[in-house]
Amino acid sequence: MEIDYKNIKVIGFDADDTLWVNETYFREAENEFCKLLSNFETFNKIDHELAIKHMQHLSLYGYGVKGFMLSMVEVALELSNNTVSSKTINQILDIGKEMLNKPVELLDDVELVLKELSKKYKLIVATKGDLLDQERKLEKSGLLDYFHHIEVLSDKKEANYSKLLNHLDIKPSEFLMIGNSLKSDILPLVNIKANAIHIPFHTTWIHEQVKASETNGKVYKTINTLKELTELLN
Repeated sequence: MEIDYKNIKVIGFDADDTLWVNETYFREAENEFCKLLSNFETFNKIDHELAIKHMQHLSLYGYGVKGFMLSMVEVALELSNNTVSSKTINQILDIGKEMLNKPVELLDDVELVLKELSKKYKLIVATKGDLLDQERKLEKSGLLDYFHHIEVLSDKKEANYSKLLNHLDIKPSEFLMIGNSLKSDILPLVNIKANAIHIPFHTTWIHEQVKASETNGKVYKTINTLKELTELLN
């Protein structure tokens, strides 16, 4: 089915794993965490317990590195029967601090695409995560001048997007969302009659994965690279 984008006025971009690398750093941190606790459990068990704990706490801590750090500390205490050393706890905190201090690694052609699209459309960032962390990454990215508006959302559900579109004073048909997560960046937009384009990243957080049945009948486009976006919209 051919999708017509001629009515688009505003394009929203997810940030993590759409504009720059993010999930890769979480996978690296999980591996380091498993090494630290390898005297207490197997890698698979540690990784499994961390994933469960992190998702359990999303409603309390929100999305981002800081909540992930707290989940690592809790899992370390639980799996060690509260015998984990203060040195190991400090090493866990260092893993989180290292994540927060990672350089911002832009994905291919990001600035080229934003520069081109900003000539015709109003561009915004619509992302989840910790406010301070996302603001830091945006500042480091060098991309701020391309965006008219930055929105760090507590979650990315239909209600969050509807509120955003009301704030922007546009109709759903005038908005296009670009992102790597079907769950957060694509399906909620399709459900409120807005437009969405999926650009998969090579690794996806388990919380963001969806079943094939959830995409049945949903109208959106998938492309492989951000550069294809300019070709699609021109």
